[in-house]
Amino acid sequence: MKLINVFHKMMVVTEMILVDMNQVTLSNLMVQIGGRKEIEPDLVRHMVLNSLRGYRSRFSDEYGELVLCYDDKTNWRREVFPNYKHSRRKDRKASKLDWNAIFDTLHLIRDELDEFFPYKVLQVENAEADDIIASVVFHVAKEPKNYEKVLILSGDKDFIQLQQHNFVSQYSPTQKKFMNGIDPTTYIKTHILQGDRSDGVPNFLSPDNTFVDELRQRPISKRKLETWIELEPEDYCNEEMMRNFHRNRTLIDLNYIPKELVSKCIQTYLETPNGDRKQLLNYFVKYKLRNLMENIGDF
Repeated sequence: MKLINVFHKMMVVTEMILVDMNQVTLSNLMVQIGGRKEIEPDLVRHMVLNSLRGYRSRFSDEYGELVLCYDDKTNWRREVFPNYKHSRRKDRKASKLDWNAIFDTLHLIRDELDEFFPYKVLQVENAEADDIIASVVFHVAKEPKNYEKVLILSGDKDFIQLQQHNFVSQYSPTQKKFMNGIDPTTYIKTHILQGDRSDGVPNFLSPDNTFVDELRQRPISKRKLETWIELEPEDYCNEEMMRNFHRNRTLIDLNYIPKELVSKCIQTYLETPNGDRKQLLNYFVKYKLRNLMENIGDF
């Protein structure tokens, strides 16, 4: 038994829990605030911290430490495709919620996590959390390791494509279940052809302005979809279809994140965390987090 433990310590081990913080915290926050318009920073702080405590308590023994990944306020995909996530911006403007206050509060808590907690807190200019998570996975895949185990904490189906790496698992906090078991190759091919309505990306038969101008997408039959997935796009695309195929692939396939951005994400990941556990007690006292202080060891 001792020999096994010594051998395990000698192995180069890569374990981590990559948390899609914007997706996880916003979905949780919508449930917590209900119909209230006012945003209470103390309530949001407790919600975020208690969620992280729960994830770490459940998964850290198997998957290692939390790595908190945030969207940046700027986004390279919008430079490539101005209509990217147009409907989300439109819906937030029409919403009764004070989205500026929501994001200000979440950014405040992000900065506190970065300063006081022992986790890596990653935000990279022009990158979404998806880009950071994918870049870290690419980095792990290229490094020669004896043992790798990465958990992606997010309900975003875009991460299914990263499961082509057998060390990647995905857990959806909202659905409370693992999302493994879907063939990543078939998934990404299908996703490129069908587009992503939630991100404002039309299917590859439809023009850029489809969702902005509330046009109907050109339908793709199940039979055609099944046929096209088995072929290369050059075998069935005319010029316009090929142009839209490249549009969707650039926006959806994480292998097409700009190389310089991938490098920047990896460089940020490799930096040492700013905070450490010695600061936690003072932080909990400062913000009167008495309930969480009882479980300080979970952090």
